Parts: sequence; C-alpha cells; structure tokens
Amino acid sequence: MTHPLTIDLSGKRALVTGASSGLGAHFASVLAGQGADLVLAARRIDKLQEVAEPLRKMGRDVQVMSMDVGSADAVEAAFADMLPCDIVINNSGIGQNSWLVDMEADEWQQLVDINLTGVWRVSKQAVAMFRKAKTAGSIINIASITASRTALKSGAYAVTKAGVVHMTKSLAIEVARDGIRVNALAPGYFQTELNAEFLTSEAGQRMAARIPQRRFGTLEELNLPLLMLAADQNAYMTGATLTVDGGHSINAL
Repeated sequence: MTHPLTIDLSGKRALVTGASSGLGAHFASVLAGQGADLVLAARRIDKLQEVAEPLRKMGRDVQVMSMDVGSADAVEAAFADMLPCDIVINNSGIGQNSWLVDMEADEWQQLVDINLTGVWRVSKQAVAMFRKAKTAGSIINIASITASRTALKSGAYAVTKAGVVHMTKSLAIEVARDGIRVNALAPGYFQTELNAEFLTSEAGQRMAARIPQRRFGTLEELNLPLLMLAADQNAYMTGATLTVDGGHSINAL
C-alpha cells in the first residue's frame, strides 16, 4: 500500500514577519510555491515590495504591511488591517555581537523586545484572529539552536531564543482545544546575506568543521520542515521544536 503525500496550501494565507530578506523572504517563497497567498510584514516596505513582486507573478495574492514587532501599537495596527490568515510565521529577529557583561541595558532590552516579546505580541494577535475566524491555525516560531547551546557573543540572543522555545510549549497547551497548533523551527547556521561574510571567513570555516556534516545548511533544506509544520496533514503535532542543523547541536564535547 502506498501513502502519497502532497502538501497543498492552496486556499491558505500565511503571514510571515521579517519577510523583507533572509529566512523570511525564503519562507514566503516556499509557502507561495505550495499555493499559499501571503501577508508580508516588516519595517522596510520597499524591500517587502521586492519580495512580493515575483510571488505575485506566480499568481499569489500578496498583502504588504509595515510592522515593527518591537512596538505593541504597530503590531495591533497591522493586524487590524490584515487579511485573515491561517498560518503565522514568527520570523522577525535581530542578532547580537557582544558579551553579556558588556551590554548596555538598552541593547539587552531591544533584543528582548524584538526577539521574545515581539513573538508574544504577534502570537497573541494571531490567536485572536484564529478564534474570531474559527480557524484551526498554525503558528510557527523561528527559534535557533542557540536556545539549547551557548554561542560566543550571543548570550542575550540565546536567552531570547530559549524563551521562544518555552513560549511555544506554553502557548501550545493554552490553545490546543481551539484546534490551533504552535510549533517552533530551530535552524542551525544557514547562509543568508546577513551572515555570509562571517560564514565564509576563516572563523566561519572553523565553525563548519565542528558541525558533524562539516558544512552549513542550504536554505532549501528548511523547506520541508517548514511545510510540515504548516500543513494540515500535521494536525497532531503541537508544542514541538524541530531542529535542522546538520547535527551541530548534538556534536560531541
């Protein structure tokens, strides 16, 4: 007996935050490729329009919205004007390159506001949207392998991502009876325009040598994990964190 599986997101609409570049732009393209219409959100509208153009040429309906997840007012305003969605990808985030003990309070607070509180703000609005529409929605929070492993000069970032993983579990329990699923995707190191300079440097190559597969991931290797978390066929999976890192987070000490 065969069990063919096709992930078809036709008729679905997905919100992707931080969609103006990097993983967010890639995720939007992947979802559109499986038939989903999109809401693209970020602070840079001009960049979002660049991402939206090829998706519209694919025949997808794409709404572009200004959203700063670090602002409660901005998130609420965006959701008030947003077309109803079935899938929400919490991708917005910023990085860090400083020691914890050298950080200023405002730098710490900015990381927490965007990487952790921002996920909560969007998730809160998303749950209200799903409940109002009586939709069995899916929230996918983008975490990181740093949620479970330390990384030099990324201590605060790691703290926020560990918080995202725990928020994923807690929220999943709260909304399970609404038919809403909440999961997290925890990528390892994947090359984007934001980190290409480091990953191709000598220090980056030393890091690659510590990964069991001895390489960084390609963005395409996140496609199936993302779609699995988004698809209705995966309705029994919630509160989980899916790690995609070439074994980086389980490498031997």
